[in-house]
Amino acid sequence: MRRLNHRATGRRGLTDVIAYALPQPDGTLLGDVYICPDAAWSGNGQRGTGNVTEELVRLAVHGTLHVLGYDHPDGPGRTRSPMWRRQERYVRRLLRRAP
Repeated sequence: MRRLNHRATGRRGLTDVIAYALPQPDGTLLGDVYICPDAAWSGNGQRGTGNVTEELVRLAVHGTLHVLGYDHPDGPGRTRSPMWRRQERYVRRLLRRAP
């Protein structure tokens, strides 16, 4: 994931999720979302939820939103951005349905 992060973004270091949009010739959109469970676990600890399943769901939703063209600012505004609010709404919905 470190190498993928460096190739994709030019940043060094571990990241929790990387997403690639893959527009198709017919106008449809596909994408790849790569999630690093180790980074998810450490990021989860920073949030203090203690729930790695919730963090993995959050990362899957986050990557999917990036594939669909959503973005957020870096820094403190990240968690107040429209994308982040949408992400958290989907996470809550998905976790309510989880067994």
